[in-house]
Amino acid sequence: MSNPKQTDGTISILLVDDIAETRNSIKKLLDFEKDFKVVGEAGNGREGVKQAKDLSPDIVIMDINMPDMDGLEAAGLITKAVPTAGIIMMSVQDDSDYMKKAMLAGARFFLAKPVTMDQLYSTIREVYAQYDGIRRQFEMIEAQRFEALSQAAEKKTAEGERAGHIIAVYSPQGGTGTTMLATSLASGLMKENIKTLLVDCDLLFGDVAFSLNLKSPTTLVDLVDHEGDLDIEYFDSIVSTHNSGMKVLIGPNRPAFGMDVRDSNPEAVASVVKQVAGHYDFIVLDLGKSIDVVTASLLEIATKIVVVVVPTITCIKNVKLVLDLFDETGFEPSRTVLTINKAVDNPRSRVVIAPERIQSVLKRPVEGLIPLVDETMILNAIQSGVPVVASDRDTTKAPIKQLLALSDHIFSQLMGSDDFFDDDEPQEKRSWSLFGNR
Repeated sequence: MSNPKQTDGTISILLVDDIAETRNSIKKLLDFEKDFKVVGEAGNGREGVKQAKDLSPDIVIMDINMPDMDGLEAAGLITKAVPTAGIIMMSVQDDSDYMKKAMLAGARFFLAKPVTMDQLYSTIREVYAQYDGIRRQFEMIEAQRFEALSQAAEKKTAEGERAGHIIAVYSPQGGTGTTMLATSLASGLMKENIKTLLVDCDLLFGDVAFSLNLKSPTTLVDLVDHEGDLDIEYFDSIVSTHNSGMKVLIGPNRPAFGMDVRDSNPEAVASVVKQVAGHYDFIVLDLGKSIDVVTASLLEIATKIVVVVVPTITCIKNVKLVLDLFDETGFEPSRTVLTINKAVDNPRSRVVIAPERIQSVLKRPVEGLIPLVDETMILNAIQSGVPVVASDRDTTKAPIKQLLALSDHIFSQLMGSDDFFDDDEPQEKRSWSLFGNR
């Protein structure tokens, strides 16, 4: 639950009383004052402690006599867990012994029921003012902690120790929308303090530059001669920057240049990607459809492979052959992310192949489902030079919603743990090759 602390001077208040009618009466009184805001209610002490930890209120108004855990015990626990919360005790018993116990438990003030409106208002403001110094102290500590974490993150980044996850987007058939998915994934993975790179790895007919309206005299070809000892500053000078801030390594601008790389040094592209991986959290690769040495070497180093299929018989057949090839070469199924593009969910249709049927045939769970939409939306995104996922402010629209869901799914899978592979797993088991050699 998010912290409800206000930045406009509003005092956040938690009400803890086992009598709902009493809580409602106090809440109605507090609603008359613009600088008060009731952020939570609890019916016993134990629940009050939990909500205090979750909500970090400025003030806790709490009854002493409650079931499960009384107010005195709850006050002691809240004081330790949330030192910035001022506790105001309330009870029908107003003798000095109760007042003393309440103060020892951590209460700042004691009010006898029934309480008057003016007395309640003045007590809340008085206790809030008394805790001003404590709040400032904890804010300073938190600021120092944040600064220390930021400096540590900057140091780690400077040393090239980013997560380095490589995500390959691949389909054995053209026209499946791999470039649309790759550009949208790269855009969706761009979050605060996350560094992302998009690489067009289709050496013959790459479409990334065209889709994003990027023009640059420098391309991936300029790095091939330096792949043996690549300097990161030189690499940065070759990379283009999209208007959105996305970093993009453009593919060869002529098929002949790409053919030269493929024929003379086919593993150079994978070598470049591996060398710069530590400087990025995610590198998204838009692959060509042929499984040649270039593509195979890139698939070998990929953390995840988004395998794209469309609901046609020929595409499903070709994807099945590729997944079988992965299995035959010892490729872990968990590294594939099966994604259906242009999906139509119509189980009654005899013409349309439903997602459930595709999943059954390919024997892989469908993790991404991108619905078929009017191609005008895709064309408009290309004409604007933006990824489809960023082409409209309404993120609930299809396919933007589904593309964002896919990028968030992959993000949570990879960034939820320090390493994708188990550190205890032998290196030999991690390696695989489409061509039977390592």
